[in-house]
Amino acid sequence: MPRREEASMASSAAARTDRSPAIARLCLDTPALLVDLDVMEANIATIAAVCRAHGVKWRPHVKGQKTVEIVRKELAAGAVGITCAKLGEAEVFAAAGIRDILIANQIVGTEKLRRLLALAGLAEPIVAIDDPAHVQALASTFAGSGRRIHVVVEVDIGMGRAGVPPGAPVLALARLAACQEGLVFRGVMGWESHAVTIASHAEKARTVAAAVGQLTASAELCRRAGLAIDIVSCGGTGTFPYCAAQPGVTEVQIGGGIFSDHHYRDHYHIDLPCALTVLATVISRPTPTRIVLDAGKKVMSGDAAMPTVAGLAYVRQIRLSAEHATIELERASELPRIGDRLELVVGYSDTTVHLHDEIVGVRAGAVEAVWRIAARGCSR
Repeated sequence: MPRREEASMASSAAARTDRSPAIARLCLDTPALLVDLDVMEANIATIAAVCRAHGVKWRPHVKGQKTVEIVRKELAAGAVGITCAKLGEAEVFAAAGIRDILIANQIVGTEKLRRLLALAGLAEPIVAIDDPAHVQALASTFAGSGRRIHVVVEVDIGMGRAGVPPGAPVLALARLAACQEGLVFRGVMGWESHAVTIASHAEKARTVAAAVGQLTASAELCRRAGLAIDIVSCGGTGTFPYCAAQPGVTEVQIGGGIFSDHHYRDHYHIDLPCALTVLATVISRPTPTRIVLDAGKKVMSGDAAMPTVAGLAYVRQIRLSAEHATIELERASELPRIGDRLELVVGYSDTTVHLHDEIVGVRAGAVEAVWRIAARGCSR
């Protein structure tokens, strides 16, 4: 390739990414999942600072992080606890000494209730309820056990998934939970997910305020009925920072923003830089416009957003198959060559991290840490 074209590609790449060229020279077997520690720590600091500024607690959702060492960084930055999607995740983090854990899900079934009772001996789990059947099952498990389970009523504030309607149904379920032996009613939880894709700042702010207003009004209804509430939990990366600014909210569950990715940036309009990448090796150059890498769908997802190649210009298309990524260029190029490394910015972190056993922490082009993704596979 002519020198002028090489310089043009390098200049274009520099304009589109601040990734260190040294990353591609890391002595790592590929494919490898990398996190830029400077970027991730800056994102953590940004989220924590916004929460402090609005006087709300930060309880990051760790379903997409799954890594104990990363959670400890969040706690050191001021997080009060964590949010998990599944009981299995909560067990992993409790075993690591983390006690304040919200499981933002309903726990159903004899085996899971047995595990939840055991978990309550290690930590102080909080679980979601949205039906009297949940209350009955939890009370049957915890009454007379000497242990307590904390509960929050999940409220459907627009997502259209789980949760009771706002208002009177929340109060009815809260009253039922509050009078059960072994149960401690703590408050309410909701997720204003229908607002995440709104591009207009003003419209998103209005939508979040209206949705969260239903949650805080439900909490106030419970307080007026004499029920103590110390948790009004909502929010996620897709509604950051609006969720943290709502009056009456006590905590927010922003999690994926510490990594950020193309999905959060392009679809949810979140202005946080991307920290998570996949390092891959060029294993084939069958044509001057085609590059084949050793990383496919089993390494990174393309479901919510496709990954992009850092530092490579004139990319026309990226295709993912099970074990390969195929890059088609707009013009012929000798570079990169077989054996060269490329770094791909992750499309969606939540469905990429869980594909790996470990995550490599990189700072200024050097490996600083290798962490086991301890909660990988914990879907039960």
